[in-house]
Amino acid sequence: MARVKGGVTSLKRRKNVLKMVKGYRFGRSKKERMAKEAIFHAGKYAFAHRKDKKNDFRKLWNVRINAGLEVISPAAENGARKISYSKLMGALTKQKVLINRKMLAELAQTKPEVFARIVKKVS
Repeated sequence: MARVKGGVTSLKRRKNVLKMVKGYRFGRSKKERMAKEAIFHAGKYAFAHRKDKKNDFRKLWNVRINAGLEVISPAAENGARKISYSKLMGALTKQKVLINRKMLAELAQTKPEVFARIVKKVS
């Protein structure tokens, strides 16, 4: 059997590694070993931050809903009590209103009158 030399495969692998680190600075974009390490770390961060993104959005929605509650409180008629975020979410769950935080936040931001009606209905 003829001997197979690995030059073509090695060059292809190196080229692909260096292609992945295009735009990186200093040796990380030119040296294979540093580039491999940079790819490894970038992958770890990308995985972890995909998970973190979900928490970040939930926090953002909570802030938007709270802001929506602050906006509609002064507009409520006399005698109406101010509802807090936790009370609102508890009331929505109890009354089996199937609207999630993302949708509530969107309504609070873009259609405050609809959001106010939902709050009034559950409180």
